[in-house]
Amino acid sequence: MANLAVIIQQLKKERANAQGVVVRLDAALNALAHLGSGNSSSRPRRKMSAAGRKRIAAAQRARWARVKKQNAA
Repeated sequence: MANLAVIIQQLKKERANAQGVVVRLDAALNALAHLGSGNSSSRPRRKMSAAGRKRIAAAQRARWARVKKQNAA
């Protein structure tokens, strides 16, 4: 009977160790799941209006026109 008690005690230790490993694995999986998704940021994505995009495009076209004008001269 004493031998059985030792075996039960060892099995309880193993179960406790296994539960600790599972908890650490769950934490690692949870951390990795939040890293790779890319769109799980805490703040919403900012959207630009069509007018804003047009202003930026016009400014970029003006910059390229200046560069081309300098290269042509």
